[in-house]
Amino acid sequence: MSENAIQVKDVVKVYKLYDKMRDRVKDAFGFGKGTFKLHYALNGVNMDIRRGETVGIIGTNGSGKSTILKIITGVLHPTSGEVIVDGRISALLELGAGFNPEYSGVENVYLNGTMMGFSEKEIDERLPSILEFADIGDYVYQPVKTYSSGMFVRLAFAVAINIDPEILIVDEALSVGDVFFQAKCYHKFEEFKEMGKTIVFVSHDLNSIAKYCDRVFLLNKGTLLGVGSPKEMIDAYKQVLVGQYKAAGSKGTTEQALEEAFSEAEGTNPYALEYGDGRARIEEYYLVDEHGTRTNTLLKGAEFTLCMKVRFTEALAAPIFAFTVKNVQGTEITGTNTMLEKAFLEGVSAGQVKEVRFTQKADLQGGEYLLSLGVTGFDGDVFQVYHRLYDVINMTIVSDKNTVGFYDMNSKITVADAEMPKKA
Repeated sequence: MSENAIQVKDVVKVYKLYDKMRDRVKDAFGFGKGTFKLHYALNGVNMDIRRGETVGIIGTNGSGKSTILKIITGVLHPTSGEVIVDGRISALLELGAGFNPEYSGVENVYLNGTMMGFSEKEIDERLPSILEFADIGDYVYQPVKTYSSGMFVRLAFAVAINIDPEILIVDEALSVGDVFFQAKCYHKFEEFKEMGKTIVFVSHDLNSIAKYCDRVFLLNKGTLLGVGSPKEMIDAYKQVLVGQYKAAGSKGTTEQALEEAFSEAEGTNPYALEYGDGRARIEEYYLVDEHGTRTNTLLKGAEFTLCMKVRFTEALAAPIFAFTVKNVQGTEITGTNTMLEKAFLEGVSAGQVKEVRFTQKADLQGGEYLLSLGVTGFDGDVFQVYHRLYDVINMTIVSDKNTVGFYDMNSKITVADAEMPKKA
């Protein structure tokens, strides 16, 4: 058995785009040469997805994410290249894909199960677990064309994960379900990971990508820009979003580099990811504890201040100062900016220097965190990044009491004897 569950080798997918319908007809029936343009939905994409991995695929709309999943599952055929899949695959690509709208939910379960190669007896055995997971009540006996979008995706996902797949592929389908259903699905993801299943996951929810994925592939305009840890690829994706992506070989961060880079005395990262158009520059940044001492080690619950000094090379209408806090896995935990806080809505002039101070309590759980800083703004309706520094400061929170999750709610608890009801 190969160590790779999925291999994508030099896959190209090309579509012909026609300006006019008659050009499409001419080309299809050979009545002359229709005018068209070639659109490369995928252009020479290579991916090796190892057995038992949870892999994320991210990118902007139109980057080729859904196209590569459809090729992997056999819904589409590549123009050139090869895809090798080793294992039983189950896919949830689009809402209700493969469902007959005239059939009831139960009938569609049998239809999909049969298409996946299961006998009627095998589907009978799985039907109770499918219906329990979907939890849509008597609607399972109604035509699916009467379903809400939420009911549709619940049933589709229940079918996809309860036919014992070796490879599960999910494309944004969970964004339709309610928060409780999404929590149930993610819990199932964790079960699948523990069982050694392979999961390929496309989502715009970067926190879910960071939390569940072992590796991430970044696509843009049909080209694979990179593959690496969730944190690395999410940071690169954010550069793509603002048109400031730097090719491989530019300065970046990895978990190993972070461990080596942070100085205990300084707590700053010389390998921090940095980009921007240069109209502003963050020249100095540091943390101050409740006593006014510069430090990167803070007591949980104590007040601290993040300070940064910013120099402007051009006049700007209303710059926005921001910071975010991430854990070492790259999950964004919290953060804010001056626009959200309505703290600074003024213009600045060229050569001006601003000192920005964010003061708050350190209510995070004890552990290691990374701070990112930014100065952004708008030119009309267009968002601009003047200067960003990702994972530039290490912050250690020291705690003698850690509660559940990322931060402490500082609950006040009372326990007292309840009054017993009086007998009549």
